[in-house]
Amino acid sequence: GGSSGIGAATALELARCGARVIVATRNALRGEAAASRIRRETGNEDVRFMQLDLSSLRSVRAFASTFLRQEPHLHLLINNAGVSAGGTTEDGFSLPFQVNHLGHFLLTQLLLERLRSCGPSRVVIVASSAHCAGRLRPESLGRPPPGLFSAFQDYCDSKLANVLHARELATREQDTQVTSYAVHPGFVNTALFRHAPLWLKPLLLPLAWLLFLDASEGAQVVLDCATQEGLEPLSGRYFTDSGPQQPWAAGRDDRLARALWEGSERLVGL
Repeated sequence: GGSSGIGAATALELARCGARVIVATRNALRGEAAASRIRRETGNEDVRFMQLDLSSLRSVRAFASTFLRQEPHLHLLINNAGVSAGGTTEDGFSLPFQVNHLGHFLLTQLLLERLRSCGPSRVVIVASSAHCAGRLRPESLGRPPPGLFSAFQDYCDSKLANVLHARELATREQDTQVTSYAVHPGFVNTALFRHAPLWLKPLLLPLAWLLFLDASEGAQVVLDCATQEGLEPLSGRYFTDSGPQQPWAAGRDDRLARALWEGSERLVGL
């Protein structure tokens, strides 16, 4: 998700720090343009685009295979892409749940050995305070929830999945040098709002421009979790711009985190 919004702002700052940055995004034109702009603005020629469509598990596997073949090092994986629109993917899962969680889950698992071999390394998962309204049911993972506000509930469920993914990953990797962090970047004016219902846009978009953070401000907590020294003891925690915070109760449910992990493995075929 590095071609716009928080992802692009994060990639820009990492490139400024001298990192080799892979901008992974669905749209090739936007991805190439973003990588070119970052190279131009930072003078860092070690920025490249690789195509990745999280709504296709086939694309995730192809990306991981290409990345592992071409890139010997991986110290930082930032799972940032997100959608709020309803719909169904080619794999038969709800669009928000697959793009926001399942695709990132599969990607992380496929790259995990490389992260381990390059440790210390970090996985930063961009979640949201919207996880407070998440309601995950292990027996119905990947299916859109019923009701009038199905797409909104689906989004909240996927954000709860992000928080629990970071938590369970930290538990499973506690004897390695891989650490993980879930991040609420704040209320940020990004392209995510293009998926808002038509009736809501006249209210939401002016508020976003007036009151919400811009993408570079929203990227700051992501960058902190990516680069700040000494965070390893806080692996698995949920971060906001105020530092590590307690997530809502469901985001602290270790039994649910395990059930989500096992269900996600089953759904993506691991």
